[in-house]
Amino acid sequence: MTVLYRAAAPETLRIVPLDALTLIYHRASGITHVVDAPVPELLEALTPAPQTLDQLLAALTERYDLLDADPAALAIRLDELVQAGLVERL
Repeated sequence: MTVLYRAAAPETLRIVPLDALTLIYHRASGITHVVDAPVPELLEALTPAPQTLDQLLAALTERYDLLDADPAALAIRLDELVQAGLVERL
């Protein structure tokens, strides 16, 4: 079974860049998250369509010219975002 990830619906998030940090208000939970890179970049990459871990890693590697992309680290970060409600696992 292939796991897909997608960002929470755009209408449930209010994203406000604030210098080096980003504030994300999650309307469904009422929680405001204060995040740093790569969270905003992950949400942006997952917004157009659900993606597998490998697809997301490839897109991020191409977009940000990553040289040492770590699939295990990305999987851990995605699991954290799923628990926070900012990403959905399909």
